[in-house]
Amino acid sequence: MPVALAPAVIYDVDKEKNMHKEDKEVGVDAALIALLALLWQARQEAPGKPWSLAKLAKRAGVQMSTLLRQLNALSSAGLVTVATAENGGGSALLSAAGAELCASMFAPPPAE
Repeated sequence: MPVALAPAVIYDVDKEKNMHKEDKEVGVDAALIALLALLWQARQEAPGKPWSLAKLAKRAGVQMSTLLRQLNALSSAGLVTVATAENGGGSALLSAAGAELCASMFAPPPAE
């Protein structure tokens, strides 16, 4: 008779609690959505003008390596355009597809 395996439990040191792997993956998605929201805010403040990676990292409250990993995922999905410089600087802005997605996600509800 086959034995059913229990879901893998990952210990989250930061929150000091046990989480199922699926719950941890939801956090990654939330981080990407939060980054999209920041880039949407940037677009609203200055359409067509990218934000520096340093500004994005500071506003997102993440380390640069984390920001670059998240931007890479969004760039691979065609939602963000990232420009990096050899000196470590760079900038990012929403692509047309990213702007369209954000408009549908973050637009205020229609007035009744």
